[in-house]
Parts: sequence; structure tokens; C-alpha cells
Amino acid sequence: MAEDDLRLAELLCALSVTLDLAMAQAPEKSIRSCLVATRLADRLAVDDQRTVYYATLLRHLGCTATTHEEAHRMGPRAGELRPLAERTDVANRRESLTVLRQIGQGAGIRRLQYVARTLTAGEDDILLAICEVGSMLADRLGLGPSVAEALYQNLERWDGTGTPRGLAGAEIHIATRIAEVATQAVIFHSLGEPVQATLTRRQGTWLDPEVVAAYDDSLLADLAEIDVWQETLDTEPRPWSLIRPDRLDDVARTFAYFVDLKSPYLFGHSTGVATLADEAARLLHLDDADRATLRRAALLHDLGRVAVPTSVWERPGELRRADWEQVRLHPYRSERILARSAVLEPVAALAALHHERIDGTGYPRQVKGSELSTAARILAAADCYQALTQDRPHRAAHSPERAAEIVLAEAAAGRLDADCVKAVLGAAGHQVPGRVSRPAGLTEREVDVLRLLARGSSNAEIARELVVSRRTAEHHVQHIYAKLGVSTRAGAALFAMQHGLFTP
Repeated sequence: MAEDDLRLAELLCALSVTLDLAMAQAPEKSIRSCLVATRLADRLAVDDQRTVYYATLLRHLGCTATTHEEAHRMGPRAGELRPLAERTDVANRRESLTVLRQIGQGAGIRRLQYVARTLTAGEDDILLAICEVGSMLADRLGLGPSVAEALYQNLERWDGTGTPRGLAGAEIHIATRIAEVATQAVIFHSLGEPVQATLTRRQGTWLDPEVVAAYDDSLLADLAEIDVWQETLDTEPRPWSLIRPDRLDDVARTFAYFVDLKSPYLFGHSTGVATLADEAARLLHLDDADRATLRRAALLHDLGRVAVPTSVWERPGELRRADWEQVRLHPYRSERILARSAVLEPVAALAALHHERIDGTGYPRQVKGSELSTAARILAAADCYQALTQDRPHRAAHSPERAAEIVLAEAAAGRLDADCVKAVLGAAGHQVPGRVSRPAGLTEREVDVLRLLARGSSNAEIARELVVSRRTAEHHVQHIYAKLGVSTRAGAALFAMQHGLFTP
């Protein structure tokens, strides 16, 4: 093990919270299931415990692949049904009817339409997509063919009535059989229901009887007292899976794909932002370390999207207040997911800022001015431009030329950094004027205003000097204060002195 190698489990345990949120489950459900599965594998003397560990931890790696289809088929609250569907035995008529009664809830007169779609369409296409994508993403993570195969078999059943191949009994990967029992145990334990009785009732049909027989409640009795995060890391079978630091981009890119699968409107968004941000950082001469952090933050900036229902992201009209509150929180959720990992903590702080604006009008924290690093300003500009060039439910994609006009207008209005916008546009292949290096995103006109302001000129005097209206001068002053993160003339003067702005 090289000194700077990273533990893959430490990264994936943190990122597994994204899977929990996408499944509308409580954070740490995946790592709890992983811990129970590893204990079961040890009790059963399974040789390949590494596959059990990763196949359970990443059990829901394909779950964003079908959220668009689920919302179309089952209604705007389809995502809320996932916890119920996950614990439902589809061979049990009573349990299946319980799910069916929830289809289309909240859709008003369209509810019957959603019920009809669900009954006529079946589930095979959705279930196959989940298995296929989970397997493909596991392969991208370099986890090996055994983990990829176990995830592909995720929805097989012991009695041979599952998906995608209809495998039965020991034909199903042992890691998949253990993961199912462990996952169901954690789910029913969290609901306060008798786990042993539930598993026993399902053995021989859904679940492997031998795995069920090896289970008892001692395997999860301590979960409320221990640090399950650390315990799961400590339980990873040896030898640990390690990656070189330069492979961190591969992990980040895999989870970018996971997030962007949530809606066809998002396909390629995170990777597109990362490409623009990385090239803009090069044009602005960020050092290699800052550039790498920015690139990874761009890939992972939208992890929190998965906690917001697909029906919100795909709403064709104006967002309702409740929808908007969920949207405003997604950068914060991205930060909290990433901050769980010591390796990803610098990325977390930056990713959380992708919707902030230098005049303080962004979200979720209304950070402004000098509090935003150059990397944060690049990320905001890249995210804005990339989104403008993609279709959204309420509008068609803007042409690159129109998108450039919009982000330049945002810079002129003091919301995006002008230099960073120009760098992003350069990265996108636009011909832009030569870059000027002005601190805090000040425009040349704002530098002129700042010099007068710092010397004590009033708004009226600034207006006369620059031959603009008093109202325009007032707007310039307000934008300058916002960009600098100050609220007094003296603070502005000090900033001007520190950055040598008293001479052209």
C-alpha cells in the first residue's frame, strides 16, 4: 500500500448515502445492510466476502435509471413508494394490493390513468434497467466481475420468479442472496417489526432458506449503539480495496452518471459542467490541486438532486413554493453527503456553492463577494452555462450563442464573475474579449466607481464624474459592496488599497 493510496470503501460508504436518498430511505441504511450482510457471510463461512460487502453496500446503484419512467407510470409521488415497494413480496397478493392502492396518490382525477398504466405495463423493463445500470456502474468503479454480476442479479428470487434471468436457488450469486436477507432485516428492524418471523415467512420463495436460517437478531442488535459508519469500514474484508488518488476522478464520474440518470433533462449535465470548469480553471491558471478539487466538485455538485422527487425536476411550469424549498436544499445535501468522507471534504465545501451568486442572491446560504473563491465562481458560471444549453421541462435548450449572451448579462448584473464567465465561454469554444484580471469579479466600470467611492465621493458626485444617472451610480455602489462583501466606504477603500486599484 502506497502512502497516498485511498481506501475505496471510505469513499463509497460516504457516497452510499446518495443511494439511500434516491430510495427515499434513511441515511446509512446501505451501510447498515452492508454490516449485517458481512456478519452473515462470516457466519456462513462464505469465501468471497468482499463481493458480499460491496454488492450490499451498492445494492441500489442502478436505482436512478428508472425514476423518470416510474413518475410517468405511477404518478408524481412514485418516489415515495420506493420504501414500500422494496419490502413488498410481489408474490403475496395482499402486499401487492397495498402498493397498488398507493399508485397515483395526489394526482386527482388522473389517478385512474396511473393505475391503468401500472397494471398494463408490468415491471420487467424497469427492473431490468435497474439491474443492468447497477452492474455497469459497478464495473466502472473497478469492483470486478463478481460484484457486477451480483448486482445484475439483484432482483432474482429463490423460487425462480425474479428478474432479469429468472434464476433459481443456488444459481443466484451467494452475495445477492445474502444482500437481500440483510437488507430486508435492516428495513423491518427499522420499522419495529419482527424480523425473524418476516424472513421465515419469505424463505423458500423470495429468500434463500439457508441464509435465513443463519440469521438471528443478534446480527443487528447493536446497530443503535455503535458507530455503524466506522464499524462498516472496520469490517471491510482484507485485503482492502485501494485506489490511487488520480482514480478519484473515476469514482466521481461514476456517481455523476448515477445522478444525471435521474431525468432525461439531466443527461450529461454533471460531466458537462466538469469539462467546462476544468478547462476554465486552466485558462485562469489555477494550480493543479485547486483544479483537481474543482473538477471533482463539478462532477459531484448535484448529488443532492436525488433527494428531490423527479416530478419536481420535470415540472413543466413554475415551481410551487414547496417544490422550490426542496430545490433550494439540494446543494446543502450534496455538501452533507460529501463531507462524510475526509478525502471528499474539500470537494464538499466547493460543491455546495454552485448556486451561490456574488451579489448574495444565490442559494442556499446567500454567500457573496469575497467569500466565494475563484473556483466557486468558475463552478457557478459553468453550471449556469451548461444548464442553459440543455432542454428543461419549461423550455427548449438555448443555442450556445444565446446561452453566452445570458451568462454575460448575469456577469454584467453582478451575479456571476465576469472573468470566470469569459473563461467558461472560452472553454465552450466561444470567441470572447481578452480577459482582464480584476479582483472579486469587478468590471472596469465598477473599478472606476470604486476609486471615486473610496476617495469619499457621494453617489451624486460619482454620477456627475462618470456621466451616468444617480440611480445607475447607486446600483454600481450596491453591486460593488456585494462583490467585495463589505458594507462601508472604508471597507471598500481598504479593499481597493489591498488590491492596488487606485491606479489603472
